[in-house]
Amino acid sequence: MTIFARDPDTGMAKWAYQMTPHDQWDYDGINEMILTDQNIGGKQRKMLVHFDRNGFGYTLDRETGELLVAEKYDPAVNWATKIDMEKNSKMYGRPLVDEKYAPGSKGENVNYTGICPAALGTKDQQPASYSPETGLFYVPTNHVCMDYEPFRVSYTAGQPYVGATLSMYPPKGESHMGNFIAWDATKGKIVWSNPEPFSVWSGALSTAGGVVFYGTLEGYLKAVDAKTGKELYKFKTPSGIIGNVTAYEHKGKQYVAVLSGVGGWAGIGLAAGLTDPHAGLGAVGGYAALSNYTSLGGTLTVFALPG
Repeated sequence: MTIFARDPDTGMAKWAYQMTPHDQWDYDGINEMILTDQNIGGKQRKMLVHFDRNGFGYTLDRETGELLVAEKYDPAVNWATKIDMEKNSKMYGRPLVDEKYAPGSKGENVNYTGICPAALGTKDQQPASYSPETGLFYVPTNHVCMDYEPFRVSYTAGQPYVGATLSMYPPKGESHMGNFIAWDATKGKIVWSNPEPFSVWSGALSTAGGVVFYGTLEGYLKAVDAKTGKELYKFKTPSGIIGNVTAYEHKGKQYVAVLSGVGGWAGIGLAAGLTDPHAGLGAVGGYAALSNYTSLGGTLTVFALPG
């Protein structure tokens, strides 16, 4: 749950910041830290940008650990109303939790409904990308909520040890389960957002040519305009994409490659042949329709850029 900076010469921690104190949702903050130098509030800063599982995008000064920006990068996020940014407040830097969406706050065996995001987070391990050309971050996201009922469970070696029953679904009144967004980390604002039927579980690749690539769980490789998000090209690969799009050069020619092969948390039902809707912490039921759009596989698809 904590980002910390370590002095490589001494091994001592220099600063630390905790995103989700007393985590009750399984929002363990495993997401990458992207380092950029940008102007924020009229001052050039050495920044650390982190898109946490909990649905907040954080911008910190990486030298001092000062929290500069903390905003929701999916408007559906509701487990906390906001991050307290008042520096004189005792709650400075902490999430203001809505107990209606806080599992365990009313005891065991109580079903907490409509929590956003779901346990898989607004973003899981799929990495975001930064473009120095636009100054924006390109983020693959999950647009998913959950019902969460905690219960007491005894630990048995080798057996699942969750202590909760979960179900997953899109936010109320919506049908899509993912967005691919462009994010301004200096302001904490979504610049543009492209909805996707399922979670965007691939990594993003931004290029100097003003094009951003990403893959979808149905198996499409997509290229979009970095400034506007306009779709420029898409290609259906043999299976769902959870890998990272890669660009490379060989003998003076540029290529883009992506490995398709559905799986991961969102695709676990299809990949493992699971049918219980609560399996995979509710992902099996939430993504049951995925089998209508893609199938198992493992293929490297390579594209040569013209010119």
